[in-house]
Amino acid sequence: MYATASRRALGSLIPPKIASPAAVSSGGTSTRTQSVISFYSKLPKGPEPAAQKSTGLRGKYFEGPNASGAPILATIFILFGIGYTIDYNMHLKHHKNGHH
Repeated sequence: MYATASRRALGSLIPPKIASPAAVSSGGTSTRTQSVISFYSKLPKGPEPAAQKSTGLRGKYFEGPNASGAPILATIFILFGIGYTIDYNMHLKHHKNGHH
């Protein structure tokens, strides 16, 4: 890979040099510096707003005042029941032909 190709590939990851010594010492602001200032002036100021309460299954069963592990236990018991049923039916097929 050539140096120019790698520079082009990394160009979007590495920000350009915005505040060069010439732009800072000239007294005036360049258009690049002015665009950065306008971007940062639009950002929200103050503390971060409170997170919204999650909805759906997670909010209903795992967070808030009604939090419990009931869905996890129900899932374990259902999977156990399905596995036991399959195993039992396979065992019946094994006995059907008079083995052991």
